[in-house]
Amino acid sequence: MISTAQVEQTASTLGRVRQTYSGKADFPPMAKAYQNVSQVVRETGLLQRAPRFYSFVAAGIALALGGAVTGFILLGDSWFQLLIAGALGIIFTQIAFLAHEAAHRQILASGPANFRLARILAGSIGMSYSWWDSKHTKHHGNPNMVGRDPDIEVDTISFLEEDAAKSRGLIRLITRKQGWLFFPLLTLEGLNLHYLSIKYLLTEKKVKGRWIELGIIALRFAILLTPIFLFLPLGMAFAFVGVQMAVFGVYMGASFAPNHKGMPIIEPGARLDFFTKQVRTSRNISGGWWATWLMGGLNYQVEHHLFPSMPRLHLSKARGIVRDYCASNDVPYTETTLIRSYAIVIEYLNRVGLAAGDPFDCPAVAQFQRA
Repeated sequence: MISTAQVEQTASTLGRVRQTYSGKADFPPMAKAYQNVSQVVRETGLLQRAPRFYSFVAAGIALALGGAVTGFILLGDSWFQLLIAGALGIIFTQIAFLAHEAAHRQILASGPANFRLARILAGSIGMSYSWWDSKHTKHHGNPNMVGRDPDIEVDTISFLEEDAAKSRGLIRLITRKQGWLFFPLLTLEGLNLHYLSIKYLLTEKKVKGRWIELGIIALRFAILLTPIFLFLPLGMAFAFVGVQMAVFGVYMGASFAPNHKGMPIIEPGARLDFFTKQVRTSRNISGGWWATWLMGGLNYQVEHHLFPSMPRLHLSKARGIVRDYCASNDVPYTETTLIRSYAIVIEYLNRVGLAAGDPFDCPAVAQFQRA
């Protein structure tokens, strides 16, 4: 039986201002582990596409989007429009989940068809598929590995103590309390995702489908912003956009943050077997079907990292296979509740933030603490 307590047992061990990385010596190699689990998964048929399921999901999103548009028209000049803005933030996040699954070739039969769908879906919510793919592929290959996983690189928030210690000015003040500020900062994440996507498309030298993505994103903002600023008072229009962006950013961040933050950080250059690397650095969220709908299947992060092309519908069944294998081979399988995962993330970020220190600390004392 896998308990929630294992979350704390497998979490990174942090010192006052020095982080401990995990390496090959900490994780015994699992010879043929992935081969054995993968064989059972394939024989069970869990890697087969689920077109009816995704048709149902797409229909549900389309219905919700239609309802939001209808509500916008009927409400007119009313502050209740902010409810529609919040609903759009949720709907756009659900579309992002579909784009993520298409990029992993979970939805359609062929790779090219999935990639085209992912490009369209990502562009429809103001994000670049090419930018996302460039970083997400690296993340899947080396989750939580220093120097190789872009998801733990500093971007206002520091996920490594060495980055926190380098912070300066306003960022340093934020870093010192970054755990408590994490969710408030996510209100700006939607804007950040749009900015990074457009910046990548405009500055990166080689981008496949650059002008297609820019065109889709431009069309998306024109369709979204024109009626908002045309039919609503200026102040209400800006409030509408602000709420939509904030809900989108918080929902996106709150769905992806529990997956790896606070799990072991792998030292640079460590050579770990695939099964160990993916299972040891990933965290599942309990809750069953409701968590799957809420997080777009990201609640089964262990299984998603082991089998990236597995449709969302089959992840729960794969969980049983992987969990049993881990139990029989004494491999920690980390799973906890959504609320507990957020507490772990906040605690982890606050402990990392200690490395930023107090800008008014005595240098001699700070040097003594590092010893």
